Amino acid sequence: MNTFYHITEIAQRTGLSAHTLRYYEQIGLMDAVRRRNGRRVYNDHDVRWLEFVLRLRSTGMSIAQMLRYAELRRLGEKLESVHERREMLVEHARHVRDKVAALNEHLSVLNDKIDLYADIESRLNHKKDAQNEQPKFNPSRNP
Repeated sequence: MNTFYHITEIAQRTGLSAHTLRYYEQIGLMDAVRRRNGRRVYNDHDVRWLEFVLRLRSTGMSIAQMLRYAELRRLGEKLESVHERREMLVEHARHVRDKVAALNEHLSVLNDKIDLYADIESRLNHKKDAQNEQPKFNPSRNP
């Protein structure tokens, strides 16, 4: 059984605005969405495609590349289409791995800086505690 969703439900589910969903349909990133009583109706297949598109978008794939992928997808399981889609994803995965490696390098530098500040903070707290433990000069107790 196929479940159907209105544009507001899809917008809430995906985090995309209704305007963006219409735009994706207009430019061909999404197949034409069926209408019931003049309202767009999405199905589970549309939702899975949108979730994949969002993954591509969040990992930095351009709209132009996503459009090419969508165009190839519409061709179905033909060797040329499948091959080019696979090649696109291999290249994109390489790009994502490079970005992850760069982010991990940045994270390492940040963690080193955090550790440095923790060490400084610990040293300063220890110094402060040592100063508070020293006996204070009391002139009335001094002979």
